[in-house]
Amino acid sequence: MTKWVYTFGDGKAEGKSAMKNLLGGKGANLAEMAGLGLPVPPGFTITTEVCTYYYDHGQTYPSDLKDAVNTALAGVEKIIGMKFGDAKSPLLVSVRSGARASMPGMMDTILNLGLNDVTVEGLAASSGDARFAYDSYRRFIQMYSNVVLDVGHHNFEHILQELKDSRGIKLDTELTADDWKKIVKLFEAKVKDATGKPFPQDVHDQLWGAIGAVFGSWMNQRAITYRRLNDIPANWGTAVNVQSMVFGNMGDDSATGVAFTRDPSTGENAFYGEYLVNAQGEDVVAGIRTPQNISIVGKNKQKSTLPAMEEVMPALYRELNDIRDKLERHYTDMQDMEFTIQKNKLWMLQTRNGKRTAKAALKIAIDLANEGLISKKEAVGRVDPAQLDQLLHPTLDPKFKKTVLARGLPASPGAASGQVVFSADEAEAWVREGKKVMLVRVETSPEDIGGMHVAAGILTTRGGMTSHAAVVARGMGRACVAGCGEITVNYKTKSFSAGSTTVKEGDVITIDGSTGEVMLGEVPMIQPELTDDFARLMEWADTIRTMKVRANAETPLDAGMARKFGCEGIGLCRTEHMFFDPKRIISMREMILAKDEAGRRTALAKLLPFQRDDFAELFTIMAGLPVTIRLLDPPLHEFLPHTDAEIAEVVKASGVDAETVRARGAQLHEYNPMLGHRGVRLGITYPEIYEMQAQAIFEAAVAVTKKGGKPVVPEVMIPLVCTKAEFDLMKAAIDKMAQQVFKATGTTLEYLVGTMIELPRAALQAGVIAETAEFFSFGTNDLTQTTLGMSRDDSAGFLEVYREKGIFEKDPFASLDQTGVGELIEIAVERGKKTRPDVKTGICGEHGGDPASIMFCQKAGLSYVSCSPYRVPIARLAAAQAAIGVEGDRTK
Repeated sequence: MTKWVYTFGDGKAEGKSAMKNLLGGKGANLAEMAGLGLPVPPGFTITTEVCTYYYDHGQTYPSDLKDAVNTALAGVEKIIGMKFGDAKSPLLVSVRSGARASMPGMMDTILNLGLNDVTVEGLAASSGDARFAYDSYRRFIQMYSNVVLDVGHHNFEHILQELKDSRGIKLDTELTADDWKKIVKLFEAKVKDATGKPFPQDVHDQLWGAIGAVFGSWMNQRAITYRRLNDIPANWGTAVNVQSMVFGNMGDDSATGVAFTRDPSTGENAFYGEYLVNAQGEDVVAGIRTPQNISIVGKNKQKSTLPAMEEVMPALYRELNDIRDKLERHYTDMQDMEFTIQKNKLWMLQTRNGKRTAKAALKIAIDLANEGLISKKEAVGRVDPAQLDQLLHPTLDPKFKKTVLARGLPASPGAASGQVVFSADEAEAWVREGKKVMLVRVETSPEDIGGMHVAAGILTTRGGMTSHAAVVARGMGRACVAGCGEITVNYKTKSFSAGSTTVKEGDVITIDGSTGEVMLGEVPMIQPELTDDFARLMEWADTIRTMKVRANAETPLDAGMARKFGCEGIGLCRTEHMFFDPKRIISMREMILAKDEAGRRTALAKLLPFQRDDFAELFTIMAGLPVTIRLLDPPLHEFLPHTDAEIAEVVKASGVDAETVRARGAQLHEYNPMLGHRGVRLGITYPEIYEMQAQAIFEAAVAVTKKGGKPVVPEVMIPLVCTKAEFDLMKAAIDKMAQQVFKATGTTLEYLVGTMIELPRAALQAGVIAETAEFFSFGTNDLTQTTLGMSRDDSAGFLEVYREKGIFEKDPFASLDQTGVGELIEIAVERGKKTRPDVKTGICGEHGGDPASIMFCQKAGLSYVSCSPYRVPIARLAAAQAAIGVEGDRTK
């Protein structure tokens, strides 16, 4: 027989903190505090399994739930010595939600349940305070009507304000008992007018209405949105906590408050919190009255003139401080506590691990380890890797009121403001004039790289989390919102529209690449700050992790930034990005327009010194660390000119006519270039391209090695291979070029030749390919596309619907599809290592910076992950947590 209800109180509890999957976070912690002997009002928890049953069975309850609730309620009555619904001494309860993951403010709460026109008189008599009783009753009517009966909160606020205005008073505390009685009658009349029925007087009907509302709130829109943003599965469900009421609004010897055992903003080991005398819990957060600091230190820090709890209620403050220490030592983490004082008696209503900023998370983890409460390994596990974005990029000032125009995908973290421009050329021109710009495009292409580099941020209307804009922006550390379909760009008028708002070139907008929001005007920023705690945590993480962390980088700036953030080499150097520099693109276009191999080799000879210098810089910065260089991958048409001005420039430099340029563009046009003439297919049809690149790599490696220091060991990567024959053909050409360079320079170096696995066939044939390939790098951006048959640039419009309908739990381009793409990776690793046990395996798609994907890579036995420079610290921490997690799995 399933147990649906768990009780707590009077120093005993049927549950404990380890049962939060069943009891929810709130219920599990209430049980734990009761078991510790702390003053917890008695109550009971209806489990998350009831919520699951409720939605699986047409919003009905298990047949034996009612009896279980009645039995638990009788137990609470026995402890308290009061009866639910009793006319003389009524027991009142609160009904609150409590999911296993904290979802503050997302679901519904009801206080003072059990009051009606009869029991309110009993409460007035037993408390000796009619004002308190009727204040509690009006609060209950207002809250219950809003949550259960769907009568909006504003209806009641309007009535209350009208009465206060008529009395010429400003504060609720100035209203008398007779005032509250009058308001109760007006509230009840409003409910009858709005619903056609009187306010419910049967206390058991009230209780079941509240329980149903809490379960119903699990599927309200704000809860659904919160779960989506925080990756909380819908099937977890919520528990319902029914607890005897204690009152902070019974006079000046009563109070209510919220406290943190440490400062949640800075992490400082200081008691932090607020309270209100003669108030109920919602008053602290509602903003109706100004809360007071609990400590004198906090009061002085905020320069408040209101007395601190430490001054007004010193004995109770000391008792609360003792509980603070006890709870933090018990849970070994910073706690967020709710408390109420009723007639000089302290009651604890909740404790949970407190939400905190990234800065605070670092400091708290380091301090708890230094204080001996947790180990260094536990400290590493306490910081959410995704939170580190707060430390690496600017964030928006949360106090500023912003005007949100639209929302897109949070493609690259950080916030930025700038004047809107609609082309990369304009971006570069405006920046040369000293302006700060926001590049707005329908979508970006490799040609936009210059404008993207100088822009403060990037906004696109098309594309997903791994689109060109997203990938490049993350690599540069630029804020980017992609796939913002709510805006329409008009290049002709140099404007974009969002609803009824039109934004023109030169107007200022702000984007938040961490949330996907696009805002009108400039929003103040909070600049990032790297502390000693950050460096310390990274040191500890590095001693734990077993996977290496490399960076995706092809410019000296990116490579230098990656080294600063602690990368251990380059896992992906995209050579195509090097050809878009104005000094090089002409020669690249000459090569594409050449009529024969001799013409192509002449143009490539002009590019050789540029490539050699590029690689030499990267090798120098990496100082002996591995550098994986991907040979040319994109189709050639991406390098051809599009505008008349660009075509004229090519005509002037190459001597061919404009019609020839256009004809070549038409000839190279592909209907599906992602699966077209690119990658290794270019090398096979135009081997001279890969030969030039290999020559540049080996000459640069020799030159840097001869300068002294650690020898360079280049890793040459052939992209888009699907057969061993393709790979072998290209490897033979690379090996031949290596020997030519070594002979010419009199220097021999170690090097590796491997492949990028981004096609399902390559993954399945990995055992065969490993006969000659010395490393595999999984290009998960394209491997996801080719496995799912889904374009990363065109899927943003329907992926959200897929997530809402439960088809995909996450965007597969942001977090690896572990059961589909992941299985192909596992097959490739297993078959590759069977053929070549020492084969290096890594991941270089954007998934390399995603913590969930990194955990998969650890389990799959990969040698390293590679990600954009600004995600290197995130990957280092996630790799350490993955090592801890896998180690933990083995010990279970």
